[in-house]
Amino acid sequence: MVLLAASICTKAGKPLVSRQFVEMTRSRIEGLLASFPKLIGGSGKQHTFVETDTVRYVYQPFDKLYMVLLTTKASNILEDLETLRLFSRVIPEYCKTVDEKEVFEHAFDLLAAFDEIVALGYKESVNLAQIRTYTEMESHDERVHDAMRQVREREAKDTMKKKVKELDIQRRQKNIKPGGISSSGMSSNMYNNSSSEGKIDVTPTPITYSSTPS
Repeated sequence: MVLLAASICTKAGKPLVSRQFVEMTRSRIEGLLASFPKLIGGSGKQHTFVETDTVRYVYQPFDKLYMVLLTTKASNILEDLETLRLFSRVIPEYCKTVDEKEVFEHAFDLLAAFDEIVALGYKESVNLAQIRTYTEMESHDERVHDAMRQVREREAKDTMKKKVKELDIQRRQKNIKPGGISSSGMSSNMYNNSSSEGKIDVTPTPITYSSTPS
C-alpha cells in the first residue's frame, strides 16, 4: 500500500492531528478531509472505506472523531484495513478519552506513534508494544537532549558574566595610577593646587595704632 496521510479529524472534517507521509501540501490535505464527511454521509459502520477519482479514504469512527487514512486507489484494501486497526489502537494508548482536548494535549505523542507505523508511505512491521517502546525511547532521548541544552545555556551565561566582570576589573585598573590615586583624583588635586598658587592674597594688612601722651 501507499499511505498518503493519516489524520484524526472531527465529524465535520476538521483535522486535529495529521501526518503526511508523501509530498502533499497542507491545503490539499485539508481539502480532502473537508470533503470526507460528505462522502460517507450517515454511515454507521465501525470501519470501512470510500473512494473518489483520486484517493481512497479508510476510516474508523469514534464517538466524536474519525481516524482517517488517505491511500492511493491501487493500494491493497485488506492491508489498508489492517493498518487502520493499528492506528485506531494507538489513539487510546495515549488519550484517556478520544476527544478534541485529549488529542490536542497528546498530539506530539500521537504523531511520533504515527511515524513508527508508516515510513515513506509504507507500513512498518511493528506492533502496539513496539510502538510504545520506541516512542518512549525517543521521548527519553529528547529529555536528555533538552537537559544537555539547558546545561550548555547556563554554562554560556556563566561564562559571559565572568567575562563581563573581568573586563570591568581591567577597566578600573587602567584608571588607577601608582600610589593608589586615580587619574581623575590627581587631576582634581592638581587643579586645586594650581588655583591656590595663582590666587592673589587680598587680605588687608592690619593697621596698628599706638596711644601718645596727651
